[in-house]
Amino acid sequence: MRHSFERIARAALWLLLPLAAFGEPADWIYSARYVVTMDAQHRLISDGAVAIRGERIVGVGKRADIDKQFQAKHRLDRPEALLMPGLVNTHTHAAMSLLRGLADDLHLQDWLEKYIFPAEAKNVSPDFVYWGTKLACLEMMLSGTTTFVDMYYFEDRVAEATKEAGMRGVLGETILKFKSPDSPTPKDALAYTEKFLDRYKGDPLIVAAPAPHAIYTNDDATLRLARQLADKYHVPLLIHLSETKKENDDALQLRGMTPTRLLEVLGVLDGPVIAAHGVWLDDADLKILKAHGTGIAHCPSSNMKLASGIAPVVKMLTLGIPVGVGTDGPAGSNNDFDLMEEMNLAADLQKVATGDPTVLNAEQAVEMATIDGARVVGLDKEIGSLESGKRADFITLRLDRPHAVPLYNVYSQIVYALKGSDVEDVVVNGKVIVRGGQSLTIEPAVVLSKAKEYSAKVAASIR
Repeated sequence: MRHSFERIARAALWLLLPLAAFGEPADWIYSARYVVTMDAQHRLISDGAVAIRGERIVGVGKRADIDKQFQAKHRLDRPEALLMPGLVNTHTHAAMSLLRGLADDLHLQDWLEKYIFPAEAKNVSPDFVYWGTKLACLEMMLSGTTTFVDMYYFEDRVAEATKEAGMRGVLGETILKFKSPDSPTPKDALAYTEKFLDRYKGDPLIVAAPAPHAIYTNDDATLRLARQLADKYHVPLLIHLSETKKENDDALQLRGMTPTRLLEVLGVLDGPVIAAHGVWLDDADLKILKAHGTGIAHCPSSNMKLASGIAPVVKMLTLGIPVGVGTDGPAGSNNDFDLMEEMNLAADLQKVATGDPTVLNAEQAVEMATIDGARVVGLDKEIGSLESGKRADFITLRLDRPHAVPLYNVYSQIVYALKGSDVEDVVVNGKVIVRGGQSLTIEPAVVLSKAKEYSAKVAASIR
């Protein structure tokens, strides 16, 4: 009996030995010349690798160590590339890609009231939004964005297009005090929004959110109801905040307080908020935002193009206010979705504004586009850095092009030299959506053909 037990034990040991020899199972191992983790220590790993299993990262380290620890079904080596977290675009209007270049070089109010709102009234439909979002997703994924925050109409169609692209979205259904393309009244907009929130609760890629456009396009009661809706579904509220001097001056004149103070009084800031722009904020406003944990989406291209001003980003970061980077646009406030470009502009603009070339250095700019962007949208426990247990959202960037050589500082190279066109691979939630600079989830020819169709319709509608 004892001998039989020993034989069984030896057989079991031999069965286990191959598992020990080959390491833990993984679906993929990606290796690169550098792995930029953006974790708490900002580890920068030369000859690094990332192991993923399913939707999550299971290992980050030196390639030799990862190879010893894991046995992967598939692997991809990029010896002339860097691997970093996917970029987080904290403010967009994705479907407006179909209005790209419709009206440029205008003041914000003229742009909105004389061109954009009339064009939207004549053209925006569920299908318009779906195909416009497809076009935006194609552009974003090819330039390294894995997560984006959106504010527009028919956001359920935005969500469909986003999921088909394989991207991650925090998608805000726009609420206005006047008729919009998908809702005749604010009450209808709130009802539409709640259906959208209910449909996507618990979705692995989509966070559905209410998005009252701004204080000047909503009444107080609607702003309060939008906050209640966000609280009910445990999601952030999206809003434009202090984008222009006019918005600030009007609030002071009509309400006797800044837009930020008004939102505080109304209780809108008593929960997660993603506030776009934040250009005209005084010190008291900044203290309010800090106290409430409000996240700011900084959109340098848009703020410059519309001459809105320069957001006090350095002050915000010093206070510990979460600040991410956004493209805004793309129909006149910024005409593309290239977050690599926005990182560069964010850093440069603060240097000009302060007269200090040392502020908002390259490493901070990368932080804003990755882990800080994740903090702004409330997903920093899941994305924004390369760490075991987090979602497998990352990109690779080529380092073998003339503008990428030589390389002395990785962060400087990312912000001041590399381009969106250098993106080679994009992985979201463990799924490859771009390989070798080519989309695997969206057929470019189909999307571009649809974009041309809509372009002709829009042009005809505004003649």
